[in-house]
Amino acid sequence: MMRRRSFVAMAAAAGTTLTMPARAFAQTTTPTAPLIANTTPRSGYAPVNGLEMYYEVHGSGEPLVLIHGAFGAIELWGPILTGLAEKHLVIAVELQGHGHTADIDRPFGYEQMADDVAALMDHLVIEQADVVGYSMGADTALQVAVRHPERVRKLVPISGKYRYDGEYPELLAGIQMMTPDVFVGTPYEGAYQRSAPNPEDFPVLVEKLKSLFGEEYAWPEEDMRSIAAPTLLIIGDSDTVRPEHAVELFRLLGGGVPGDITGLPTSRLAILPGITHGTIVFEGSDQLLAMIESFLEAPMREAA
Repeated sequence: MMRRRSFVAMAAAAGTTLTMPARAFAQTTTPTAPLIANTTPRSGYAPVNGLEMYYEVHGSGEPLVLIHGAFGAIELWGPILTGLAEKHLVIAVELQGHGHTADIDRPFGYEQMADDVAALMDHLVIEQADVVGYSMGADTALQVAVRHPERVRKLVPISGKYRYDGEYPELLAGIQMMTPDVFVGTPYEGAYQRSAPNPEDFPVLVEKLKSLFGEEYAWPEEDMRSIAAPTLLIIGDSDTVRPEHAVELFRLLGGGVPGDITGLPTSRLAILPGITHGTIVFEGSDQLLAMIESFLEAPMREAA
């Protein structure tokens, strides 16, 4: 195993059904966690693949890359980031067109975002790290593990998927109803207005994300099976990701076996009760942190 070198939100959906007003849905799923406070991070911009990619470094310890969801920003991680930074060197990123990272003339794509994250690790001279991502960031994290397997020690996709149909069809249809007005007065809009180099470009972000989420895809099962990093899949039992899909992905990662007979697989699946896509990070932070820390601290084991 390569030595790790220490370096010294939800995608706000437009509706859960086609008949639910988009604005009402966005207002009921916005984060309620406090913004990050009492931290003095190191920050900077890295020239990666045509981007000037913004990042912050919090805490100390072994490196952990933290990847936000659609419409997200570092400041919206709240206690998740500060909690992880108590034991890890957290490199929190802001992807293309999000937060402080200006957009460029390039469509959004999970593979491209994964390559951007790997290039940032090159810039910071980080050989390997744990990678934690939420929603769009979870899908990006899966692609980091596929395209740059040597860079990922352990992987934690929160509300992630590997196929377009991993989410409920009514959600996918509702996303295409999004308009910038959905986000007026929400923490997503507020974070963008505070940090974006061009705050007037928020409608562009909305349209580019609608294009990303409207593109059907199915990553090859062989790619998912190829992921060598021990993986902790986490969803809520009322997530936008279908539980059946999470179980399918868990099986591709070596899970879904009778552990008493075969031995425990290197990957784990957690389905949190009474939790939605919008609350899994922002209201379930204590439970989520405990689960992630237990997984990351467990000794590395060979696959059964």
